[in-house]
Amino acid sequence: MTRSPESTHAGAPARVLLIDDHALVRDGMRMHLALQPGLRVVGEADGGEAALAWLDRAGEADLPDLVITDIGMRGMGGIALAAALHDRYPELAVLIVSMHDNLEYVRQAVRAGARGYVLKDAPADELMAAIQSVLAGRVFYSARIARGMAEQSPGPLDALTRRERDILGCIGRGMANKEIAAQLGVSVRTVETHRLNLKRKLGIEGRSGLVKYAVETLGDSDAG
Repeated sequence: MTRSPESTHAGAPARVLLIDDHALVRDGMRMHLALQPGLRVVGEADGGEAALAWLDRAGEADLPDLVITDIGMRGMGGIALAAALHDRYPELAVLIVSMHDNLEYVRQAVRAGARGYVLKDAPADELMAAIQSVLAGRVFYSARIARGMAEQSPGPLDALTRRERDILGCIGRGMANKEIAAQLGVSVRTVETHRLNLKRKLGIEGRSGLVKYAVETLGDSDAG
């Protein structure tokens, strides 16, 4: 499912959860986002564990639409958090906002399930462009990050998370959503969400196109 600030929750502002272990950073981010009519900060956390606890208390009906998180934090960092969110709440959009421009961090974040990566020294309009993009189901990287990634020219599978590769392999073996859900220990709805994300990332239209790609690319050679 893809969402934007205009369409989220029947026209209501998109709900945002902020995660950073520096209170001043969260304060600045919250004040900036408060000026945006299409966004509303509904919660904050100072690390990955606290963020997961917040989400557990919120329940499915009150989940945010967007999680904005730093990478380097005490305890569970942003990459591990993105992976946990991708497994538990694959419909959530995760945006990394970090001071680190190391491309390996970016690749790890993408594989963990983050949809975007913005540098903390990026201009404010770049942050807003990133938020709009990830809420709409697209990916976004700061200009400096995007240039570096383009120079390395990664293959399409490099953008997939571990769980997405698992599901793509199952699709390549001819498994239906219910079978995939049972094997991976997730809900059918979660599998359907991952299928949508796979088609979006790989630029594939239709169920048959995804099956064809999975068979040709992974098929029986991928054991999950």
